[in-house]
Amino acid sequence: MLRPKLLDTLKHYDRQQFGRDIMAGVIVGVVALPLAIAFAIASGVSPEKGLFTAVIAGFIISAFGGSKVQIGGPTGAFIVIVYGIVQQYGVGGLTIATCIAGVLLILLGLARMGSVIKFIPYPLIVGFTSGIALIIFSSQIKDLLGLKIPGSVPADFLYKWKVYAENISSLNSYSILLAAVTIVIIIFWPKVTHKIPGSLIAILVTTLATLFFHFPVETIGSRFGSIPSSLPAPSVPRLDMETIKGLIRPAFAIALLGGIESLLSAVVADGMIGGNHRSNMELVAQGGANIFSSLFGGIPATGAIARTATNIKNGGRTPVAGMMHAVTLLLIMLCVGKWAALIPMATLGGILVVVAYNMSEWENFLSVLKGPRGDVVVLLTTFFLTVLVDLTLAIEIGMVLAVFLFMRKMIQMSDVSALKGQLEDGGDGVAERIVLPANVEIFEITGPLFFGAVYKFKDAIRFIERPPKVFIIRMRHVPIIDATGIKAIQEVYRECKRHGTRLILSEVHSSQVMKELKDARLLFAIGKANVTDDLDASIKRSKELL
Repeated sequence: MLRPKLLDTLKHYDRQQFGRDIMAGVIVGVVALPLAIAFAIASGVSPEKGLFTAVIAGFIISAFGGSKVQIGGPTGAFIVIVYGIVQQYGVGGLTIATCIAGVLLILLGLARMGSVIKFIPYPLIVGFTSGIALIIFSSQIKDLLGLKIPGSVPADFLYKWKVYAENISSLNSYSILLAAVTIVIIIFWPKVTHKIPGSLIAILVTTLATLFFHFPVETIGSRFGSIPSSLPAPSVPRLDMETIKGLIRPAFAIALLGGIESLLSAVVADGMIGGNHRSNMELVAQGGANIFSSLFGGIPATGAIARTATNIKNGGRTPVAGMMHAVTLLLIMLCVGKWAALIPMATLGGILVVVAYNMSEWENFLSVLKGPRGDVVVLLTTFFLTVLVDLTLAIEIGMVLAVFLFMRKMIQMSDVSALKGQLEDGGDGVAERIVLPANVEIFEITGPLFFGAVYKFKDAIRFIERPPKVFIIRMRHVPIIDATGIKAIQEVYRECKRHGTRLILSEVHSSQVMKELKDARLLFAIGKANVTDDLDASIKRSKELL
């Protein structure tokens, strides 16, 4: 259903819930402030772009989304993709890629693909999430240690660590101290209170300490200059076909990753409030949010699980809370945004280290490693491709690999065997031996008859020494059939017809299989009398045909 949840929640809205939503929105806005700045800087863009994204995309996602409590904004999952796009195509290329991703998300929602996009293999999700976490951590080493590296830090993972090693002598003990204090505060502050985020307390403590003691460390202002205190005017980037072609793959990765993360966040939120989100409307809202955010200089946005959970825990139950979170961020940016330039880079590095640890899912990673071999292959392939090569390629190869491994399992489930002389349950718990008349052959197909398993069927019937008078194909355990399976049965029918053999199809119980056989005109060709409901009827019919 393509209808924003906001319209439904306002029907029974009251003043008491409005107060709770306002309070939750303010708290989440404060929580989102340091994360929006940190994610933008880690993505290779200026800090205000993270704030623009949280304000614009956050408001649109809440106002038009399919979840009552979803909080949208920049997340750590996009850091790797955004950084790579900015390095290769610049900020203009990022704007184009984000717009394309937004259009793709809208199309996915309109095509009712919201329920399908959630069927992403779990090992693949854990693999690239853990890989992203490792990349985020490695990207913060410069700020954590206060290293003085000429030029920009390389994007390549191994080369990046090589550069760190070459410049390790330039480490700054004050930066290490500030980063350590930040991490400690974030870890232990929840024991004091959950109302005020630990990341905000860490920023206040370390920024005041830097100002008071004049620590010689790099700050947001020294690296990026002052932060604007207003939203920019929208601007449409110049488009050319060559740039669009180059950005299709990363745009697809943004759309897929954004769709997955937003729907996963919505599912988690449903479990916390006992609700039910509209996945297709959520995708449409995410797409529109990314388009408008990018036109105002923002970066990709999606549903943020941690901020959504914070919203719920503080009483937010309608989209008004998410909209208030965006308004809170806007007011902070307008009133005190200029003071954000004083925040030490080491502090943001410490915040992102905690984010990376929370993203790493190391317990889930170890759990999958103990699972089936196929899942381990998908996990490790996706993880190493994400870290060492490219996230887009990791998703593509991980999906293809998962599909092939699934097909392999389906093929292993499929079997074709001759039944002559075998025992059969007579229906009353007594096993009876199948007795076939002379010149009658019967083969049973078990499992899906699709392109991956057809070869088993063809190999089995090749072992028939001489063409029988009647050939029975038993299909009681065939749940699905595809075009290749239909073609295989057509070939058997033609071969039977050439040798004067009559073909009988027994126990076609699956409605999908029956429909495909009808559509292919096979039932008409074989004859209605030669399509039986049970094995006894098939044997009886074979005797009539002899």
